[in-house]
Amino acid sequence: MSKIVLFSDIHANLPALEAFFEDVETRKPDFIYCLGDLVGYNIWANEVVDEISKRNIPTIAGNYDFGIGRESNDCGCAYKTEQEKANGAVSISFTNEIIQPAQRQYLRSLPAHIKVEYQLNDDKLNLLLVHGSPRKINEYLFEDRDEKSMLRIMKDADADIMCFGHTHKPYHRILDSGEEGKPHYRHAINIGSVGKPKDGDNRGGYVLLTIDENSSVLDKNSIQVEFIRFKYDYEKAARAIEECILPNDYAENLRKGC
Repeated sequence: MSKIVLFSDIHANLPALEAFFEDVETRKPDFIYCLGDLVGYNIWANEVVDEISKRNIPTIAGNYDFGIGRESNDCGCAYKTEQEKANGAVSISFTNEIIQPAQRQYLRSLPAHIKVEYQLNDDKLNLLLVHGSPRKINEYLFEDRDEKSMLRIMKDADADIMCFGHTHKPYHRILDSGEEGKPHYRHAINIGSVGKPKDGDNRGGYVLLTIDENSSVLDKNSIQVEFIRFKYDYEKAARAIEECILPNDYAENLRKGC
């Protein structure tokens, strides 16, 4: 049996990351993976990178990491309003200012995807870890994505279990691609956000995925997905924003989980 912790979208929120690691210690996972967006929107960009890199956690690049790693002023974010766009410009400029050379180099070196292939019984089970989607680092895969579209994305990527972040809104969808006259269940799992949740719950979130010797694409219930929420000192994170040049909107977002 493999107990796999998956986390993402810390966004320079060190209090949330520290609380996450405390919670994870109680779960005793076999493996832990980070799906990116370590930086942006708060003050602890370097500290967050250091906490993850010193643990040698396999990590992929998020769109924000990709931008900061290349000293870009574009984080690849889809802002809906002019105010959000203006706030975003402040955030990426601030992050580019505070990031140190070693931490920037770490972000630049991160891979785009991680693929883990399991050989179970007569089955092959492919676990694919991406930030946005297999096609694009900043593609948003929301829960209401058309089923045919989601299946096409997963089939093209040869993913039986696809885990991703980027939207900061956790969900688990089980889709049947029904190949060769028998079921083929695929799992699309958004793992939520450790440091910037957007689902109305201000607690941090991550996923515990369990795969065992009986896990199979033929049995939709043979993959266990647990969404875990943990409390952290969001007021400390919010005050840090209010005490620097970052927009106060980001502090309110942390308080409200939006």
